[in-house]
Amino acid sequence: MLVDRYGRVATDLRVSLTDRCNLRCAYCMPAEGLAWLPSPDVLTDDEVLRLVRIAVERLGVRQIRFTGGEPLLRKGLVDIVRGSARLQPRPELSLTTNGIGLARLAQSLADAGLDRVNGSLDTLDPQRFEAISRRRRLPDVLDGLAAAAAAGLTPVKINAVLLRGINDRAVPDFLRLAWEKPIQVRFIEYMPIGAPGATQNGRFLSANYILETAALLGMELSPEEQPAGNGPAVVYTLRGGKGRIGLIHPISRRVCAGCSRLRLTADGFLKPCLYWQDELPVRPVLERPDELRRLFRRAVRMKRREHSLGAADPGLARMRCMSRIGG
Repeated sequence: MLVDRYGRVATDLRVSLTDRCNLRCAYCMPAEGLAWLPSPDVLTDDEVLRLVRIAVERLGVRQIRFTGGEPLLRKGLVDIVRGSARLQPRPELSLTTNGIGLARLAQSLADAGLDRVNGSLDTLDPQRFEAISRRRRLPDVLDGLAAAAAAGLTPVKINAVLLRGINDRAVPDFLRLAWEKPIQVRFIEYMPIGAPGATQNGRFLSANYILETAALLGMELSPEEQPAGNGPAVVYTLRGGKGRIGLIHPISRRVCAGCSRLRLTADGFLKPCLYWQDELPVRPVLERPDELRRLFRRAVRMKRREHSLGAADPGLARMRCMSRIGG
């Protein structure tokens, strides 16, 4: 078991498979994009599977989420999922994706053993989508999420980052979508991590805005009781609706007390926390399982009580960009 100094158990490993992405979302990277990691710096498929196997079979990790960048750009994604699904005990396998290309790969991923999908989508309006992502790809995203549902990669969850003045008007559309369809829409407070000149810049919008908007629309939301280790979202049922709403408050309500996560970057660094710069290189010990296990335990012991993320944090711009950490 991976237990930190505060008694929290790490059972969830986020594995970034690439820093590359086919969108240029304004809150994640500049319009011209970033300098991608050189291919030799990125963990190979075999290295990823070796790390996942140690975490699952020897250290008590029960949930693996593949992230990016955009993980669908990883050529070996299906093979990595298949190899992870063969582990004993079998971990829960999920994927965070922008959905572009998912229509083509959803069934193959399901057949390989993927359990479910989280789709990153900040608006349902085509023009607003283009303004945020700097690409005209909304139909591809929606087709991908539909294909995931058809392939049984459920429950399909949509992750929407809240940005004041950018997509706050999209909230009613997402609430109605969750009312009409058996999906979970999760609203996430904006985290300005590692972007050039990173700051809240007046864009912060509390997740409580969702509750206020739902009330104005006459929707009744009831919080569900969540099991320990179920992640940072506070989940609400929609009375009379088919779906659910999730609220993630990393800024207005610290969620660190229930943290059960470690992160593995695409270039092979274990990060105890999304918000701190602390990280440990895994490549020097990849061929030595005992030392690799000790490295995981060291990373867990490095976890701090809570993050320091906030509007006045001077360290934000010195952190890795979100696309280089993994969501």
